[in-house]
Formats: sequence, C-alpha cells, structure tokens
Amino acid sequence: MTSRTRGPRFALPPHRPPAFTGPLHDARTATALGRWLGAAFAVCFVTGLVSHYLQHPPSWLADDLPTRPVWGYRLTQGLHIATGLAAIVLLLAKLWTVYPRLFTWPPVRSARHALERLSVAVLVAAAVFQVFTGLLNIVEWYPWAFSFVPAHFAVAWIAAGSILLHVAVKAPEIRAHWSRDAAGTLGAPAEETADRRSLLLGVGAAVGVVTVTTVGQALTPLKALDLLAPRHPDHGPQGLPVNRTAAAAGVSAHGLGEWRLEVVGPRPYTLTLAALRALPRTRARLPVACVEGWSVDADWSGVPIRDLVERAGGRPGAAALRVTSLEVVGAYRVMEMGAEYADDPLTLLALTLDGQPLSLDHGFPARIIAPDRPGVLQTKWVHRLEVL
Repeated sequence: MTSRTRGPRFALPPHRPPAFTGPLHDARTATALGRWLGAAFAVCFVTGLVSHYLQHPPSWLADDLPTRPVWGYRLTQGLHIATGLAAIVLLLAKLWTVYPRLFTWPPVRSARHALERLSVAVLVAAAVFQVFTGLLNIVEWYPWAFSFVPAHFAVAWIAAGSILLHVAVKAPEIRAHWSRDAAGTLGAPAEETADRRSLLLGVGAAVGVVTVTTVGQALTPLKALDLLAPRHPDHGPQGLPVNRTAAAAGVSAHGLGEWRLEVVGPRPYTLTLAALRALPRTRARLPVACVEGWSVDADWSGVPIRDLVERAGGRPGAAALRVTSLEVVGAYRVMEMGAEYADDPLTLLALTLDGQPLSLDHGFPARIIAPDRPGVLQTKWVHRLEVL
C-alpha cells in the first residue's frame, strides 16, 4: 500500500476590513471641512430655489416676481454656479477625510446604527449627484435619459434634508470639534496640527483657484482669468455668447422672408418688421444671465412690451403674456411672463444689440429682453405675443 504525498496546505487569512490610518481622518478635520461644505450647499440651495421659481413660478407667484434689481438673477445664478464648483473640491476633500468610516466593520451594529449609515449613504449619493450633474449641465453635456431640471430640483431637497438630519445626528460631535480650542484638539501633537492646517490651506487654495478661473464668466472684471469656465463673456456673435444657435433651433434666414409679429388680445393685430421698427423704441442696458452661470451686460433697443400689450387691449399692469418662438422644438419654445414683467418699462421686444440689428443666433428679427430674468426666458425668434 502506497502513501500519497501531500503538498503544503494554504489557509485563507480571516477577512479583515481595509485599515485606514492617519491623524487627518478625524472628527476635527471633518468638522472644519464640513463647515465650508455646508455653507456652499446652503448658498447653492437658496440660489437654486430662486432660479427654479423664476423659471417655473407657481400660479400665485407668477404675476408678482420682482424685476429689480435688474442684475438680481445675474448675481444669484453666478453665486449658484461659483459655489457649486467650489463644492466639488470641498466634497472630495470631505469624503477623503471621512472615507475610513465608510468601511467600519461590522457594517451594521444595531438598528440605530443601520439608520445612521443609511442616512449617510443618502447624503453622499445626493451630494455627489448634485455637484456632478450640475457640472455637466454647465457644459451642456447630458449623458443620461432623465430630464435634468426636475431631477436636480428634486434631489436638492433630498440633499438638504439629508444634511439637516446628519447635522442633527452629529451635533454633539460637531459641537465638540467646532472651535480651534475644542475638546480633543488641545494638547494635540504639533505635527498633527501643522498637517491639518496645511490640508485646510491646500483645500482653500484649490477652491480659490477654481473660483478665480471660472467666476469671470459672470463677474466680467475677472474675465481675463476665465480659463476653466465653459463660456467667456466676450466670445460669440456680436460679442455675446449663445447657448442655442439658430441652426440648433431649426431657424433659418430663408424662412424669415415673410415674418410677421402676431399680437393676440381683445384687439389683435399683426406687424411687419418694417412696421415694428417704425414704432417708438426704448434703449436699456441689461444683462443676459444664463442658468449655466455666464452673464454679460449689453445695450438693447426695442419696443416696450407694455406698449404692444396695451395696443392689443391688455390692461396696463394686469396683463400677463404668452410668447411663442419660431424655433421648431425646445423646452422653452413657449414662454409666459407675469404682469410685473410685462408692464415693466425695461421689458423689450428687442430689435438691436449694441446698436446693430440682432444676428440670427441672437434672435433676429426680434427677441425678449427683460430685467432680472433667466436667459432661457429671454425668448429669441419671437413671432407671436398673446395677451392673457
């Protein structure tokens, strides 16, 4: 009887979770970064609500939206995009600080611990979704099947609620590490304190670089430093950027030969371009401020909308307006403006830009320009006004 020689036996080591060490993966660093990130998300949330309700006002608010200051939307949306870009840096730094806790073992220790981890998962997912879909929106790249605006709006509320819940759960820990002299930081090794300071300075510098090299698309005094933003305020037809060209909208110069402006109301009428140009005009310097974050002032000349509304029988100060564009398809092909906008003396059916007739990409033969209004609602290629 022969014996069979056995080779060496290898036993798999017991499973151990990844080990993450380092003094900066601590509550003090997470709290310091969390303050900045929370402030950025708060600004983004409030300014995002402003943008959403200016674009999609509820019926009870539509006639009372403010038209002053004329640069109001330029400021709020510029802040929204600037803080959103800064939040990307801050979120990555915050996740780097806390990611060891995402791999704690066992993953669930109790029902309360399971709920806490679920809330953190929702918070992280919502925050990542918001900043990165927002980033892709400003470069107008949509590699997804859903509609960006309602999804971004809905997840903003989820993110806001998750942040409030997280702050409530972590309140004792945040309070303990909020100040420089907080418990647990006094007597910390000098090397650890210096490392934390270096990390925070580095993150602050990165936020500063991202801000300075992108904010020039809205804050035009810094436009020379506008290196990373997708738009430059001086680049485009007639020195003004465009998001949607005439070709993209399906509008061609050939199809405008018989253009007429149709104004519908109690006393409807139609105007040729020559007749429209013969009406008394108003000049106004107003910004075009787009939801993607870029904005620039320009000189506009055109017929006040309230004059056209009054001629059609609309009551001054009480008539809203529906505006229809020649573009073939588009989410904003038909736009409505409330009575406050329609009656404002600076709301124009513009015919010229910086003293020159509108180019086709800027809405020739006529477009809407109104104060404190999102760019997507400054309808181009207007051919019909309906007094409501």
